[in-house]
Amino acid sequence: MEEKEAVCRGVELAYGELSGAPPPRDCTAACCHGGAKMAVLAYSLGKREINQHFTIKNAKLISLVAVLLLLVFHAASRYYEGGDSCEWLLSRGRYLGEDVWQPYGCMMHKYKSIEAKTCLSEKRVAFVGDSRIRQLFYSFIKIINPERKEEGIKHEDISFEDKSYSIKVDFLWYPEANNSMKERLISWTREGSAKPDVLVLGAATWSIKLHGGSSEALQQYKVNLTAIVGQLEKLAEHGEVYWVLQDPVNEEVLSENRKMITNQQLELYNEAAVDVLNSSKRNGRSRVRLVAASRQAALETIIKSDDGLHLPESTRSVGAMILMNSVCNKILRPIDGSCCQTLRAPNLLQKLSALFFLGSAVVIMVFHILGNNRHRRHVPPDVESLEEKKPATAAVPPGPKAPFQALCRMGVIMGYFYLCDRADVFMKEQKFYTHSTFFIPLIYIFVLGVFYSDNSKEAKLLNREQTDEWKGWMQLVILIYHISGASAFIPVYMHVRVLVAAYLFQTGYGHFSFFWLKGDFGLYRVCQVLFRLNFLVLVLCVVMDRPYQFYYFVPLVTFWFVVIYTTMAMWPQILQKTANSSGVWHFGVLAKLLGLLMFICFFAFSQGVFERVFSVWPISKLFELNGSIHEWWFRWKLDRFAVIHGMLFAFIYLVLQKRQVLSEGKGETLFSAKISNFLLFLSVVSFITYSIWASSCKTKTECNEMHPYISVVQILAFILIRNIPGYARSIYSSFFAWFGKISLELFICQYHIWLAADTKGILVLIPGNPSLNILVSTFIFVCVAHEISLITNDLAQVVIPKDSMALLKRLGAMGILSLVILLVSRAGQPTPGA
Repeated sequence: MEEKEAVCRGVELAYGELSGAPPPRDCTAACCHGGAKMAVLAYSLGKREINQHFTIKNAKLISLVAVLLLLVFHAASRYYEGGDSCEWLLSRGRYLGEDVWQPYGCMMHKYKSIEAKTCLSEKRVAFVGDSRIRQLFYSFIKIINPERKEEGIKHEDISFEDKSYSIKVDFLWYPEANNSMKERLISWTREGSAKPDVLVLGAATWSIKLHGGSSEALQQYKVNLTAIVGQLEKLAEHGEVYWVLQDPVNEEVLSENRKMITNQQLELYNEAAVDVLNSSKRNGRSRVRLVAASRQAALETIIKSDDGLHLPESTRSVGAMILMNSVCNKILRPIDGSCCQTLRAPNLLQKLSALFFLGSAVVIMVFHILGNNRHRRHVPPDVESLEEKKPATAAVPPGPKAPFQALCRMGVIMGYFYLCDRADVFMKEQKFYTHSTFFIPLIYIFVLGVFYSDNSKEAKLLNREQTDEWKGWMQLVILIYHISGASAFIPVYMHVRVLVAAYLFQTGYGHFSFFWLKGDFGLYRVCQVLFRLNFLVLVLCVVMDRPYQFYYFVPLVTFWFVVIYTTMAMWPQILQKTANSSGVWHFGVLAKLLGLLMFICFFAFSQGVFERVFSVWPISKLFELNGSIHEWWFRWKLDRFAVIHGMLFAFIYLVLQKRQVLSEGKGETLFSAKISNFLLFLSVVSFITYSIWASSCKTKTECNEMHPYISVVQILAFILIRNIPGYARSIYSSFFAWFGKISLELFICQYHIWLAADTKGILVLIPGNPSLNILVSTFIFVCVAHEISLITNDLAQVVIPKDSMALLKRLGAMGILSLVILLVSRAGQPTPGA
């Protein structure tokens, strides 16, 4: 019995220490006669053990080592196995799902008609071979002209021409690699003859069929190929030459006169073609490229063939698209077509940024030699309110070494960004959506969110921990949405649109609350917010050579912060302490919000005026994407009411709070029982109704038209469900809150070091194992985002001084520097048609 009581006392002490709650009065009844408290103790001890040994500092060290090892691995892999992405495209790949082909290590662009015509303008393409090559010919010209149909002409030459683009594509019937084919090739190599810019050949099935699959026919095939390979090499000096390896057959459904065409025979002929063509290598490489990827694709789909010999149309389309990527990617350089692309040379700004970061490293070395090592990292404030946790001791001001340390760390991180998405070091793959790739990770993160739950410091509506939690889980959902390609599924797309609106709602809520309560409209506050929002994006614009609008969310929240500031700062400045003296001032705030609403509606229904305003240089440099502000117009219009909804909600809440209408004590429901139950029921119904509506939408355009007007209902429903019950306001997920504090960095960093090809694909650090690759790349990505948030804080303390005169001087210097960068970038832009 004494031993039992001693255990209970130990549990009491541990339980109180870890949970922050008083221990149970009757230990024997509550603990020793039940497992609930022991479960809580084990749960809390487990969390503490994890937090103690796995700190963010240790995680960053592990991620740094992982990056270095991965760099060595990929460099060695490319050195020993070859790093030519054209070879990857043409030689191997796999299916994602049933009909999406994924080349090994690179992304294949899906060419549209206008793109294909632009690439092949004034070019001549020739397909030479049997009926299988004829099929490939038709699939190829269908990319150029989707209306073109197969004409059913057999054993004859076929021609296609697009006079508007001077494109000529021919199919020449040469079913065997023999003297007839050789003569045709020789005619092209003669002086003055019109040579094809792209030549695609392939033949074997007729040789097998006509000679019954004899070994003599195979030997003759080798001799004939050896005789023509010299002509192919000559033609390859002028253009591109591809030899298509034979696709498998479905032997069970072959007709009687084709039964001799077996997969074993085809494999022998493929081996002969590979041996002959590889023997013609010059300087270790043949100019004639072997196309084996379409054969690999056919292995999985030949069972769908009608006659066992000719491929299904979807597989033929894969082969044609592979050829189109091989020919056109290096010409058009599509961002989501990384196969067969050469590296762009760094521009002037990228070179200058590299020198700048290297200069910071040199300064650090000088400081180290001089022995100046004083540096203290400040606690980062939140962007929305700029509130800080006050340290127990007085903070030591940052020394002269601090900004250079931050810049040096930023330089290393930017080097990683460049290697991931601008250098040909790591691999890239395209996205492919399935319900499991979106919903299973979603379940995992919400289980983790529940596991890491803690008591809130306060029980107010939308308290700090809760808003961080909200931003955190929304950001994680958005990340999963992006990497899984879930935008293809309209119901998920619409729910994520609500999350983006909720971010802007929080922007309106947070900034309005700050200005209303504190009345700080000083330049220092404005510059702090603008710096923290824009620092990372501005650096990426230079390092990654992307326009500002490319990172659309930052221009959006920056624009709305300026609008909120202007609305609240303009005369008359109405604050809570002003309104307390007279309730009339509340109508003044409502008048301001009404004016803002009219401003929004005016621009929303005047697209021409909107475009003219934002097309004026240099403002246009902030909002244009690919020479147009259409993307900015779309993003702005889609969530145009979210910010004002947040401001209005903040105003109503703060007024009700001041009048003590709400019950915000721990464990207390926000309203009376009847009102609380009614609002909870209404919120749940609105959630269900919205989901049904989103699932019934047929197109994104149709849904987006309604989104600005109804997204606020979902946002308010969530707030009420999350805050009406007292117990719900008293707890929060520390897991989600941690991510919420770096949500902006996560959103921006994903563009280049988690996704790839400017969000069009997925970064591949570990090839061949998608699950492990996601785990490793996510771990590094999160560590980088957290470090950038600290770097931003370090630099903000130095770049934005509290002294007004010093701040004005720096703003002037930064304005001049920005103007110089704009002029340099403008001068460096290629002229149209260049």
